[in-house]
Formats: sequence, structure tokens, C-alpha cells
Amino acid sequence: LLAAYVGYVGLGAAVLQALERPAEVQAAQHLLQEHWELLANHTCLQGPALQRLIEGIIQAYKSGITLQGNTTSLGRWDYSGSFFFSISAITTIGYGNLSPSTAAGRIFCIVFGLFGIPLNLILLNEIGQLMLLGVQRCACRLEEVFHWQNKASFLMKTCALVTGLLLFLLLPPLLFSEKEGWSYEEGFYYSFITLSTIGFGDYVIGMNADRTYPSWYKNVISLWILFGMAWLALVIKFCINLLE
Repeated sequence: LLAAYVGYVGLGAAVLQALERPAEVQAAQHLLQEHWELLANHTCLQGPALQRLIEGIIQAYKSGITLQGNTTSLGRWDYSGSFFFSISAITTIGYGNLSPSTAAGRIFCIVFGLFGIPLNLILLNEIGQLMLLGVQRCACRLEEVFHWQNKASFLMKTCALVTGLLLFLLLPPLLFSEKEGWSYEEGFYYSFITLSTIGFGDYVIGMNADRTYPSWYKNVISLWILFGMAWLALVIKFCINLLE
């Protein structure tokens, strides 16, 4: 089992290196070329000063601050943004695009996660059990009405799988395309990375300063995350049973 695990991870690393390394090298070369062209075309700029400005912009972006003309945009730490951060913290998604910058905030985040993560796991387990119970009751009802035995259970499990795929993976990218301007592939990728709690943080909703988001948007996405994680956990549990 350990050999299979290491082999699987090693295979993934080799494939990702082959797919992503050329793009990384090309992006690095393009950045370096733009850096030297900027210094060459604007001789009043000094290399160290430009480097400090770039580092300041990167740090500000990590803190959720972006430049808009002569002003800056705030809003990641309003109540809606803080609520979404709390959800991403206790669900262990941890996008990484936003994090506490104060010592008090970091200490609170530790305590908040210590009790919030078990609470979240209990809630997800209850939601998953309710989903299973609903599927089982529907299967029993079909067996009583149509006198099916194994067919009813298989049919209801298939319907639950298809319904979950539609609600949690296939339809949400359409909403993300409208609200975030992402392609369908990007929205589908974000959906799976979020619900599986991988949470790379390369795509996060509600972070585009050039877009206006409705007040209900992040709240609905928070509910989608909770129920979607419970559904995907059942699917992963089924995959675990197959592998075992």
C-alpha cells in the first residue's frame, strides 16, 4: 500500500512537471524581459526602488488591497468577506489568498479552528447521514410500489450521484462564469478544488475588485460548500470502499 501510494504521488509529480514546467519557464522569462524593458525605457527608475515597489504591491495584494487609479479597494475583511473566510477556515479549505495579519487575529484563528473544525465535521457527517437516509427511504418506497429489490437501491444511488453532479459540480460553473467572468472549465476546476478541500487559492470567488457582487452571493456559496462537501465526502467514501 505504501509503495502504491508513493508510486501514485510520484506519477502525479512527473505528469505535473511535464505539463506545468514549460509554462513556468516561459512566464519567468516574460517577466524578466518586461522588467528590463521597463528599466531601459524609463531611465529615471532605479532597480532597487522598482523591486521594493513590486514587493509592496505583492504584499498589498495578499492583504486584499488593490490599486484603482488614485484610490485603493477594500472589502475582503468586511463582514461578508470575514464570514466566507471563517467558512474556508473551519472546512479546512484554506485558500491562502487571505489570512490574518495581526497577532490577535492569528491567535483567534487558532482557537476558532480548534473548536470549529470538529463542529464542522459533525455537521458534515449529519448532512451526509440525512442524504443517505433520504436515498434509502426513496429506495424502500420504490421497492414497495414496484416490487423491485436490488434495482431500486441501484436506481436511487445513481439518481443521487447524478443530482449531486448537477447541483454541486456541473451547474455552479455557470454561475461563476456570470459573476466572476471565468470560463466553464475554470468554474468546474474551482468547484472540485473547493469541495474536495484542496483549496489551492488560485481561484476564489468575490475577489475581483472590478466586479460588483450581490449581497446574497457569498452566503449562497457558503451553503453550497457545506452541502457539496457532504455529498463529495460520500462519493469519496464510496471510492475508498472500491479501493479497499
